Amino acid sequence: MDIDRKWRAPTVEGLNARAWSLCDQLAGEADRLRVRVHAQSGQMRVLDCGVQAEGGLEAGVKLAEICLAGHGHVQLAAASDEMPWPRVLVYTDQPVLACMASQYAGWQLTADGFFAMGSGPMRSAASYEELIKELGYSERPGRVVGVLETAKLPPAAIAEKIAAACGVAPGDITLAVARTASLAGTLQVVARSVETALHKLHALGYDLTRVVSGLGTAPLPPVAADDLTALGRTNDAILYGADVTLWVRDTDESLRGMGPQLPSAASSAFGQPFLRLFEQAGRDFYRIDPHLFSPARVTLINLGTGRLFRYGVPRPDILRQSFEAE
Repeated sequence: MDIDRKWRAPTVEGLNARAWSLCDQLAGEADRLRVRVHAQSGQMRVLDCGVQAEGGLEAGVKLAEICLAGHGHVQLAAASDEMPWPRVLVYTDQPVLACMASQYAGWQLTADGFFAMGSGPMRSAASYEELIKELGYSERPGRVVGVLETAKLPPAAIAEKIAAACGVAPGDITLAVARTASLAGTLQVVARSVETALHKLHALGYDLTRVVSGLGTAPLPPVAADDLTALGRTNDAILYGADVTLWVRDTDESLRGMGPQLPSAASSAFGQPFLRLFEQAGRDFYRIDPHLFSPARVTLINLGTGRLFRYGVPRPDILRQSFEAE
């Protein structure tokens, strides 16, 4: 079976251009979507989907699709008997571009007491992350778009940092923002099920060019009263509730050898609500086993042989502890 296939970025408009168009659409419906637009001539545009603004489900879907740079689709699905919470479904036929070159939160942004992890296609314009370099994809766009998970609106100093790194003016930056403890913010985090699976593959040294398409679902937790609780619930939604299918071109032997390491259950830390693990680690992400950060269940479908390989198991009992605690 011939499985050699060199990944190439599709010959379409750049990631930032696609995301900018989606931002324009979101801004054009701001009132209906309960979004606030903060923009002054020559300054960064901020689309507030859930910091000071109320936002909502549709704003969260649009925020997640901006984060995917228009190369993925997000929608809501009904709860099931096994998982009695609404589900966030995401799918993409450009998983490397959508999830790794754009959606992954790989850029630490700090200034004037502000901190956030930056997602979105602006990362492909800054091109300083090792991951972006490994992907071999970069852009030099005239305008850039980022997504921040934050409880505060970003200051002008953040715009200056992004502008310098991306080679654009502050007025050519759009940041879409929401706090985790908001409806839109919770939804856009949970929409990262496929991205989490790809990142785990990357951590295992797997050749991401073999991944052709991806689809994932994860339960949408109740919006928490504070960002720390929201952090726990959104992580648990992925670790114990996400179900991801990846279509790949590889050998069955390779998939059998790698597959058992993919789900979150492969980690010795698996089995406790995330906030408990976070407290045990002194609230330091880097002290938690990195192999935990992956979906609860991953299904691999080999496009060459038609065989299916499934690993991991959801844990609705842990989700109930996390989502329904009094």
